[in-house]
Amino acid sequence: MFGSLKAGEKGKIIDISNVSHLVQRRLLDLGITEGSEVCVKCVMPFGGPIMIESCGQCVGIRRKEAVQVEVVKV
Repeated sequence: MFGSLKAGEKGKIIDISNVSHLVQRRLLDLGITEGSEVCVKCVMPFGGPIMIESCGQCVGIRRKEAVQVEVVKV
């Protein structure tokens, strides 16, 4: 889960099948797929979104959706 990574840590996405199909499609459109390496840039307070960087672009993901993405720390 992205929730297990702290700001500045890198991880590799291993499974995105737990999130809704709409979120999966948006992630795939942005080039964030299973096997992609991502870096957590910022974790917003009070349950806010998580900012991740992948392929040179920053993306904000809602925390409730981010915790459904399986990530392994690199």
